[in-house]
Amino acid sequence: MAESAALLVDEVLPAQPIRQWVLSFPFQLRFLFASRPGIMGQVLGIVYRLIASHLIKKAGHTHKRAHTGAVTLIQRFGSALNLNIHFHMLFLDGVYIERLDGAPRFRWVPAPTSGELTQLAHTIAQRVGRYLERQGLLERDAENSYLAWDGVDEEPMSQWLGHSIAYRIAVGPQAGRKVFSLQTLPARAPEDQFADSVGKVAGFSLHAGVAAKAHERKKLERLCRYISRPAVAQKRLCLTPTGNIRYQL
Repeated sequence: MAESAALLVDEVLPAQPIRQWVLSFPFQLRFLFASRPGIMGQVLGIVYRLIASHLIKKAGHTHKRAHTGAVTLIQRFGSALNLNIHFHMLFLDGVYIERLDGAPRFRWVPAPTSGELTQLAHTIAQRVGRYLERQGLLERDAENSYLAWDGVDEEPMSQWLGHSIAYRIAVGPQAGRKVFSLQTLPARAPEDQFADSVGKVAGFSLHAGVAAKAHERKKLERLCRYISRPAVAQKRLCLTPTGNIRYQL
């Protein structure tokens, strides 16, 4: 955990402001991603391109002149060790602009508002839904959306995955019962003035309230340690400005 955080801070993330974007999904998609990681990778590309486009547009530029970048850590579990696949994305809090002499210049972008997060979550939900429909994995009508996946009930892990997602006991005499849990409100750091900003649409939840300024490398390292916890981290993917996976840690 400490080694991964040190690698990100010392060798991957530039000395620029960094913002954490966290995206969680509806229960049905958590189940799908757990069973079909290749689909999850394609969805990550969609999400990256949408957030990158938002930052570039907000900076007042186009993809021809401006670029951004991100490191994504895909976490498989929530704090209760329930199956909860979600993305932790460390995005540059701005964009690089190519000047006339060819040298890059960084331009900071203000934090997203609650309205912007809601709009982004709505767009993500639409784009992901259309992609899954093209893959034959989602069917929608005027009122409902549901997974269309032949053979899912025959897979031995399906029942356990479903119980874990829904906080239910999977085996034993109490199988199917809800797990008893205690929940408390986490402490809010005084510098995170946007910590309550979140966009929620149709089970998609997008949060971007935690950021580190360019000089706050210690804070960035603490953030990297948190999101790279070995108990929940599955993959660490560095994406290029075009949304392609550059390398995996």
